[in-house]
Amino acid sequence: MALASESFDTIVIGSGFGGVMAAYPLVMAGERVLMLERGDWVERGPHNWEINSAHELSDHYCPDTAYAVDDARRKRQGGSFHCVGGPSVFYGGVALRLREQDFDPGPAIVTDSGAEWPFGYDELAPFYDWAETLLGVAGDDRDDPTAPARDAPYPQAPARFTPPAQRVADAARRLGLKPFPLPLAINYAPSDDRAACTLCCTCDGFACAIGAKNDLATGLIPMLQAAGMALRANTVAVQLSVEHGRVSAVQCVDRRSGASTTLRAGRVVLAAGTLATPHLLLASGLDRSSPAASAIGRYLTRHNNLLTLGVFARPTNPGRDFHKQVAIHDFYFGAPGVDPSIGKLGCIQQITAPGPDFVRRILPAPIGHIAAIGVPHVLALLSIAEDQPVASNFVSIDQANRDELGLPTLRIRHRYTRRDVAAGRALVQQSRRILREAGALFSMMHDLRSFSHAVGTVRMGQDEATSPLDDRGRFRGLDNLYVADGSALPTSGGVNPSLTIAANALRIGTLLTGRAAPRAMGRQQLPVLERSAHAP
Repeated sequence: MALASESFDTIVIGSGFGGVMAAYPLVMAGERVLMLERGDWVERGPHNWEINSAHELSDHYCPDTAYAVDDARRKRQGGSFHCVGGPSVFYGGVALRLREQDFDPGPAIVTDSGAEWPFGYDELAPFYDWAETLLGVAGDDRDDPTAPARDAPYPQAPARFTPPAQRVADAARRLGLKPFPLPLAINYAPSDDRAACTLCCTCDGFACAIGAKNDLATGLIPMLQAAGMALRANTVAVQLSVEHGRVSAVQCVDRRSGASTTLRAGRVVLAAGTLATPHLLLASGLDRSSPAASAIGRYLTRHNNLLTLGVFARPTNPGRDFHKQVAIHDFYFGAPGVDPSIGKLGCIQQITAPGPDFVRRILPAPIGHIAAIGVPHVLALLSIAEDQPVASNFVSIDQANRDELGLPTLRIRHRYTRRDVAAGRALVQQSRRILREAGALFSMMHDLRSFSHAVGTVRMGQDEATSPLDDRGRFRGLDNLYVADGSALPTSGGVNPSLTIAANALRIGTLLTGRAAPRAMGRQQLPVLERSAHAP
């Protein structure tokens, strides 16, 4: 409770990519920053390798979150990861930049949505450099046919391809394609204070047992704490109070004790996530303060993510090697035989197929036991198709139904457009070709219905009538509220959104300090805090 009486310059709500990266420049500038996180620290150790610690089986995945999802297939209850570091703790580490053309995606994507980026790639480029440095990204984009301009190479070289990755890359090259290493925020160089990646098969969907994945809780958050940032875990922001055109207080509830606290600061940076940020804004009635009230919660995009599973005669990964290394961007802007009016398509990535134990746990018997037998014979490719921002895909609140903390239920409504479906199918067709060339007997498709790539619900833009945020991330209508997570991105692009969220949040945080962007700096000159031995 002592924090309630302390004075802070900035309260950051959320400890994911948006919150941590927005806080970084502020802490470096000497501001007093308080970060609030709904979840707790994820303990690291051998138990992280166990199936009970993976994906939605983890104790940090909360199915009781007040989300009700209607995505055309079925109505269901949603859930999300709540932990210090946010979803970065459980993500696969992919750190791709948007392409230059993604900042002007064209009418095939935008249609009548009014979505627009208020700046171009050049504005974000130095912050991409900075984010890659802070995250220690390992990559090499020399073979990427769509690689955007960069001022410096990646901080680390990628690891060698494991046999399953090499098999996919070789097949793609025989088809005349240009596979390249996925840039991954994973540490490959051992040091006195960091373990190096062992190329195990428990990465995507798992917290790293040895701390080799460069998630935010492993490195950056402890560094910020050592530099003076206060972190309050297990604390849920339930209300933003407004007086005289400013957020005057953040009302919080301790998730364990149920105790309420009122916190105050000169500014608030909201980075709770693409679903939770509009949830809090709407629950607080802040749409009434916005000239773009009708856009808050709308234009939800989530990528049309489709998994193509190639089934082979023999086990594809008998050594249980790491399984997420290859990217294919040859079809990013279109594919042979595909109607060009569809516009951009997206990317293909080699991805880890679910393990047999996980399949047995999540599928009902006897289906799960039968499916688990075939899993060792599978190679998987993930198609990430850019989707259109449309007003009919949105989140809203149900004031009549509230959770135990008093928050109204968040209702999510989402449908892919015909164009989105066509883009996904075009990428799946190419994935099937690659898997067939690699030796697959047959392949099958599985659509992924998670919101791990969701963006766009409180978007930036130039038009104050259709964009709740200005180009600096400020919430229009309130002088001291900023949004720095995926909800701010106007369109989804065709790659994983985490690095763009991180770069934009660094940009917002830097603008708030009043300091110049690191535009002219080489990578060695980028501002990085000294690593601390501080541990949570």
